[in-house]
Amino acid sequence: MHITSAETWVEQVREVGLRATPGRIAALRFLAEHPHSTAAEVHAGISDDLPSVSMQSVHNVVNDLSARGVLRRIDMPGTGGARYETRTADNHHHMQCVICGRIEDVECVVGHAPCLTPSQTHGMHTVLSADVTFRAVCTDCAERTEQAALAHAAGRGADAGEPRAADALPEQSTPASAVPPAPTTRSSPRIPHNSEASTGGTHG
Repeated sequence: MHITSAETWVEQVREVGLRATPGRIAALRFLAEHPHSTAAEVHAGISDDLPSVSMQSVHNVVNDLSARGVLRRIDMPGTGGARYETRTADNHHHMQCVICGRIEDVECVVGHAPCLTPSQTHGMHTVLSADVTFRAVCTDCAERTEQAALAHAAGRGADAGEPRAADALPEQSTPASAVPPAPTTRSSPRIPHNSEASTGGTHG
């Protein structure tokens, strides 16, 4: 089921026994335009128009609408929390990029629930649905990964071909003739004190 108009959302909410509050209608309209969003993303998307709506109120809204079947809750690994969408009751599946986390809808192969038949039911014979998540790498992430690998390989090749500074210059020994001689120390002539000079004059 895929609904877009606000009037239809009001009718849908009332049909399941809930009041069509501004917060519920705003959350449904946001999720219709931004499927697979978290409660935090819904709150950020409607807070400008409804600044009085708290984060806890948004959690209550998505939980109530999911319990009534107006929203579908999606729990996927590595997505940072439960996600919600307005497309319900058609047993569609999802494809998730394992690098960027982008999620897209995938049509049911059979076209009706449960889409898959389990090999064993373990006493649970009434199968209602089968949630399938295809994990893949999207084209954008694959191209970025390939470019990063090529750049890394090119950088390693450049480093391997460039000589090191120690290897680029051969070791040179300094010739003995180029070494300056050590300075010699010359002693100054001894100057006799006055007493020695006068004594020598007397004995002369």
